[in-house]
Amino acid sequence: MHPTGTPTSYYRIRGGAPLAGTIVPKGNKNAALPMIAAALLTEEPVRLRNVPEIRDVLTMLQLLEHLGVEILREEHGCWTITARELGTTVPPRELAGEIRASFLLAGPLLARMGAATLPRPGGDRIGRRPLDTHIHAFEDLGATAEPRPDSYHLEAAAGLTGRELFLTEMSVMATENAVMAASLARGTTIIRNAASEPHVQELCHLINAMGGSVDGIGTNVLVIEGRDRLHGTDATVGPDHIEIGSFIGLAAATGGEMLITGARPSVCLPATRIAFGRLGIEWTEHGDDILVPSGQDLVIRGDLQGGVPKIDDGPWPAFPPDLTSIAVVLATQARGTVLIHEKMFESRLFWVDRLIAMGANIVLCDPHRAVVIGPSRLWGQTLSSPDIRAGMALVIAALCAEGESVIQNVHQIERGYEDLPGRLQALGADIVREG
Repeated sequence: MHPTGTPTSYYRIRGGAPLAGTIVPKGNKNAALPMIAAALLTEEPVRLRNVPEIRDVLTMLQLLEHLGVEILREEHGCWTITARELGTTVPPRELAGEIRASFLLAGPLLARMGAATLPRPGGDRIGRRPLDTHIHAFEDLGATAEPRPDSYHLEAAAGLTGRELFLTEMSVMATENAVMAASLARGTTIIRNAASEPHVQELCHLINAMGGSVDGIGTNVLVIEGRDRLHGTDATVGPDHIEIGSFIGLAAATGGEMLITGARPSVCLPATRIAFGRLGIEWTEHGDDILVPSGQDLVIRGDLQGGVPKIDDGPWPAFPPDLTSIAVVLATQARGTVLIHEKMFESRLFWVDRLIAMGANIVLCDPHRAVVIGPSRLWGQTLSSPDIRAGMALVIAALCAEGESVIQNVHQIERGYEDLPGRLQALGADIVREG
């Protein structure tokens, strides 16, 4: 079990062809990661199905192995995790530094073992992304926290005690850490200003399936009744709404007809439909499936008073920040002017210089706002992927550009998308992975 790919791997892409066919979204990466961490809350086996086999997930499983957890791959996408005995509460620094999700080990280790030493996590460099909200939540539950130059040492020798928490920001990972810690705490914990994204909901449902008690799932107030112990279970990871949004954008940008099956659009995509609709993108829903029609005329829809429209992100159920990069590329192919406002991460738009080099007409106003004027004729370039989502956006740009593009640093993209070249080739993409 080793993550694939190296920093020298790259994609060679020749654009200009419409992508068409049927594709099945993989499991939600951001649900799988906390669900894997939650397996530490019990000594019994936890079987997880529809787990995306991507770099971040494989790294997370390796982290658990280093803690003494038994990991069994039963079949593709199905893993059984048994944390019967934990030999250490200190994951290896180098491995933890590869992914931000490594800090999700803090909550379950603290709750079950009474201590944890977590190296500072890695992940996408899209902003400062402080861990203060996590630490304050642990302290409110009775833990002590010692920030060190390269790690955080947490202790709760007498165990954790439930109480009312108000998170200083609606942080997804801090909510997940607090829920996992509270699930084995004494008494009742109330988390206010909690995140409510689909992946947070999936974690809460998993804990309930393990014998826990989490109420208010899908809202911003969660009530957790602590348990003395949790048991094993069998759960399935739901579809990745960010991957689904990426494929909708891919179909619209290249002009092909695409059927995305098992997408659960009514659950995952209401805000995405509104945001992409401002760019003229439409699709139809057939139960859990989505059909993106071919040959869409992408025209930016102005405000009712004729002003420049805006696409902005926010905490769930608003437009997801992870689709902002995709929206920027789509806007370059739509007729008109739109303001993209990335509210949540101060460095996420700094990659647009790559699009400008391809021929896009973009004005970067400040770290949070970009004005896109389209449509632009894009030309193939040699580019480097800065993070998962901007990397996928560059793949979409390359597939609708003229000529050949080389996208370097694709191990970043593969942290979030399983077998992307193979799945896109099946849709008619001229893409090969080399290096």
